[in-house]
Amino acid sequence: MPYSSEAFKGEVIYHILSNIKPDYKVLDVGAGAGRYGIALQDYVYIDAVEIYEPYIEKFNLHEVYNNVYNVNILAFDVSPYDYIIMGDILEHIPKYEAMSLVKKISDAGKKLLIAVPYLYEQGEYDGNIHETHHQPDLTHEIFLERYPSMHLLYKDDGYGYYINY
Repeated sequence: MPYSSEAFKGEVIYHILSNIKPDYKVLDVGAGAGRYGIALQDYVYIDAVEIYEPYIEKFNLHEVYNNVYNVNILAFDVSPYDYIIMGDILEHIPKYEAMSLVKKISDAGKKLLIAVPYLYEQGEYDGNIHETHHQPDLTHEIFLERYPSMHLLYKDDGYGYYINY
């Protein structure tokens, strides 16, 4: 779905703003409805990657972000960015590709924030095959095992936020 959980959203936005510098370039991966862009656009330079082209028009993402790229994050160069947000995106990527992506970003010294739902099965949504969850087995413990560079920021029974810094 193009929307994410509202759990801890205010705290997370505050956390991001407290951990970025004014000259940082931020990348919102899987922008969906543009929640992070809307919250951060007045404070920082922020681009978006959105794999599902209809969301770009439906949610007017070009009005929210400096640049919007209609591409798969696995084929995107994140090197120009200082801070990367992957809100409700990692579960949509097959496990080993996701593990490689997180390692690559962390090894490059980029700040990374990841939000994931726990134990959440999901298939195609509203004609969007990219909404399928390839990691429906995620729990807090499994997340930390698969992504050792990450550590907990916030969580509840159904959702977790993690950072690598």
